[in-house]
Amino acid sequence: MSIEKVRAYFHDLGIDSRILEFSVSSATVELASQALGCAPERIAKTLSFMVGGGAILIVAAGDAKIDNSKYKAEFGTKAKMLTPDEASELVGHAVGGVCPFAVNDGVKVYLDESLKRFETVYPACGSSNSAIELTIPELSEYSGYIKWVDVCKLPA
Repeated sequence: MSIEKVRAYFHDLGIDSRILEFSVSSATVELASQALGCAPERIAKTLSFMVGGGAILIVAAGDAKIDNSKYKAEFGTKAKMLTPDEASELVGHAVGGVCPFAVNDGVKVYLDESLKRFETVYPACGSSNSAIELTIPELSEYSGYIKWVDVCKLPA
């Protein structure tokens, strides 16, 4: 199970006890914010895309949306999200629990600037009913990210 991979990854870092598991689904930004009792924008959603034949992940604030022109300028291609089957196979986590932790080899992780507004955010932990509260420096450290990008737009 995907959450077990994430739990083992965080165990090695000494923070597996910080994983939160819910009796309800946290598979969407809205459901996760309800389960956590926090603002939806503080959910660190992980979006999966295909770039150059490989999977990439973009971790963004819950209220952010991909800006197609910024995305194309950054990655040189149109944004093409992975299907649920592709996400499971290529990333190693099912949709609803996709996160930047304990992913398959070769998956590149990017963090979007939209997250920097917050002291802490809540990414999933590999299942549709889990999360962990991390500071932005912790998210940077534990996600194995390539770089910060600015590929999203926020609501007006």
